Amino acid sequence: MTTLADPVPGGRPGDVERATALGGELAERGVHGVVLAYVDTAGVTRVKTVPAAKLPAAAAWGVGMSPVFDTFLAHDSIVTTDVLGSPDGDLRLYPDLDQLAVLSAQPGWAWAPVDRITQEGEPHPGCSRTFLRRVVTDAGRRGLTFRAGIEIEWAFGLESAPEGEFVPAVSGPAYGAVRQVELSDCTADLLAALAAQGVDVEQLHPEYAAGQFEVSFGALDPVAAADRSVLVRQTVRAVARRHGLRVSFSPAVQARGVGNGGHVHLSVWRDGRNLHSGGDRRYGMTAEAESFAAGLLARLPALTAVTAPSPASRLRLKPSQWAGVFTAWGRETREAAVRIVTGIHGIRDRAANLEVKPVDLAANPYLALGCLIAAGLDGMDGSAVLPEETTGDPARLGESEAAARGVRRLPASLAESVAAFRADEVLRGALGPVLADAVTAVREGEIAAVEGLDDERVAAAYRWTY
Repeated sequence: MTTLADPVPGGRPGDVERATALGGELAERGVHGVVLAYVDTAGVTRVKTVPAAKLPAAAAWGVGMSPVFDTFLAHDSIVTTDVLGSPDGDLRLYPDLDQLAVLSAQPGWAWAPVDRITQEGEPHPGCSRTFLRRVVTDAGRRGLTFRAGIEIEWAFGLESAPEGEFVPAVSGPAYGAVRQVELSDCTADLLAALAAQGVDVEQLHPEYAAGQFEVSFGALDPVAAADRSVLVRQTVRAVARRHGLRVSFSPAVQARGVGNGGHVHLSVWRDGRNLHSGGDRRYGMTAEAESFAAGLLARLPALTAVTAPSPASRLRLKPSQWAGVFTAWGRETREAAVRIVTGIHGIRDRAANLEVKPVDLAANPYLALGCLIAAGLDGMDGSAVLPEETTGDPARLGESEAAARGVRRLPASLAESVAAFRADEVLRGALGPVLADAVTAVREGEIAAVEGLDDERVAAAYRWTY
C-alpha cells in the first residue's frame, strides 16, 4: 500500500508536507480549487484543476495529463511527430508550490505552474518549463545568471460585441488620459489583484492600438518570469470579465495597425555583476554582454519560429511599427529588433539590459526565453561582435547601407521562419529533438490551417485564442 509519505519520483523533497500545510492555509482563505497550468507548443495555456484538499496528493503523485497537447494547434487540431501526437501514454503534472498564488480576481481559486513528469518519474522531454530550467542551470555552471521580464500587451474589448468581433472598450488617443479614466475602475482592480498575488508591477498604462493597454513587472529569474507572464494574463482576463470586458493577447487583434507584443527584457550577470553595465564596450557593455547580444541578433530569423509563432504574428511584424522586423540593434532604438537599454544614470549597474522586440504573446514564454538565452550563450562562446549600430528606422536604409550593417528583413512568413529554424543547429540542439520537432510540426500545422485565408480572416481566427 502506498501513502502520501511515499510519493513516486517527480515531486520536490518536502512538497507533500508543504502542500498539506498550504491546504490548511488555502481553506482558511476560502480557496476551494487549484489551477494547474502549463503552456503548450502553440502558445496556449492548458490547465487541469484539483480541489484544494487534493493539493497534497498532487504534490505527491502529480495529476494525469495526456502528452498529446504538445502537438495541439491553437484551435485544438492535432499534428504528430515521430514520438508525439499519439493518444497513447500519460504524464503527471507536478505543481511548483513556490509559485502558488491565490487568485484575487477568481475567488475560491489558487494557481500554480507545473512541471510535466513521465510516469517513471523522469522529466518529460517536451516540457518547456523543464527546458528553460535546464538552460538556466547549465549557464549557472558557467557562473552566469539572468534577469528577465516580459512586457504584456492586450486589447480590451466589449463582452457585448457580436460573436467573434472586436469592439474596443475605450476611446481616446494612444497613451491618452481618456483611456485611463474610462477604465480606471477596471485597471485599479487589476493593480490590486496583482499586488495581492505578489506581482511587482512596474507600469500599467494605455498603449498605442485601439483598446490597448500594457503592464510590465519587475525582473526575475527566467523561469519565474515565464511563470509570471502566465499568471498575469490569467489575472487580466479574470479582472476584465468581472467588468463586462474581454481581452485579446493575440499578436494581431485586427488585420491592420499595431498589434500586441510581448517584448522580452534580458540581462546576463556574473558573480552578482550586471554584464551590461560598467564594461569597456559600446554603451558600457562588457565583451560578454556584447557577444550575448550579437548571438541573439544573428539567430533572430530562426528565433522567430519560437518568439513570433502564430500566423497572426506576421500581421504584427510590419516595418515602421516598432515591432523590430530587421536584424538591427541600437541604443534606445525602438525600431531595432535588439534595443540596448542603458537605464538612467545612477542605477545603470542594476537597470541595464537588452530588449528583444520581435516577440509576442502567442509565444510559449518558456520556449522563447530558453531559445533567446541559448542564442546569446552561443554568441558568447564564439566571442561574437555586434555590427555597426543602426539609428532611426531601418526600413529607410538604402540597400547597400543595409547590407554593410548586416541589416536584413526578418522572415515575412511563418514558413520562412520554420525553414530558418530547421537549419539552426544551435536552437534545435538546445531544445532537443522532441521539442524541436514539436515546434516544427505545430508551426507547419498552423500554416496549413490558414492556407487561403486573407489577413482579415487570419486575424479573426486567432483573435480570442491567446
